[in-house]
Amino acid sequence: MSLNVLIVLVLLGLALRALKWRRTGMAALLLAVLLFVVEGCGLLPAWLLGNLQGPYAQRPAIAWAPRNAIVLLGAGAERAADGTAEPGEPAHSRINEAVALYRGCKASGMDCRLEVSGGDARHIGESEAAVYAAALERMGVSAADLLLEPRSMNTWQNAQFSAPLLRGYGAQRVLLVSSAIHLRRASLYFAHFGIVATPVRSDWLKERMQWWPLSWNFAVTDLALHEYVGVLRYHVYNALGWNAQETVPGAP
Repeated sequence: MSLNVLIVLVLLGLALRALKWRRTGMAALLLAVLLFVVEGCGLLPAWLLGNLQGPYAQRPAIAWAPRNAIVLLGAGAERAADGTAEPGEPAHSRINEAVALYRGCKASGMDCRLEVSGGDARHIGESEAAVYAAALERMGVSAADLLLEPRSMNTWQNAQFSAPLLRGYGAQRVLLVSSAIHLRRASLYFAHFGIVATPVRSDWLKERMQWWPLSWNFAVTDLALHEYVGVLRYHVYNALGWNAQETVPGAP
């Protein structure tokens, strides 16, 4: 995404200079260089990530209710060389956090369910929900405590299809587990469908400050921009009436 912006600025600058608009063209080229430096050296991703992740830096203290649901959002699944389906690399921190919460809930003596949300977005022949459920059972989560949502292909559908499951279970407290960078958008979508959840971060994404541009910082910037675009799109679609009807929290 950010690379496309840089390319457009360079091409625009060259085109303007060819059309004898030398000062304007030079301004576009200088802007491209400036953006390349502040992004590649870590300044831009640091600002973007700080705004996205800051509210979720501290994991919340949990007061367990009689009925609790821990929602684990998928982060991809892959088909390994031996043919088995495995959670994608970004998913492991989410799985670990969800299991830690599940164990804490069970230790409290309260009723709890661990809901796994994710369809077969990468077309490997199995849903993320099924793949993650197998991993969770290997880590000691009881199959009876799992709720599977195997249809969703994106975060919006995670929320849309999880809401009926959570209401059917009668969850009095919902914990939403995902990467820190993803929690703002995910919480917004779940709230739209009437699920007020406590966000709990798993992994924490960090820029790498350097004197020279790094490819890592460009990748991180694109991940952050993806989240900002998702939040902006939600508000635009709401204003235009394109989103599904909003559900009032507590509605059946």
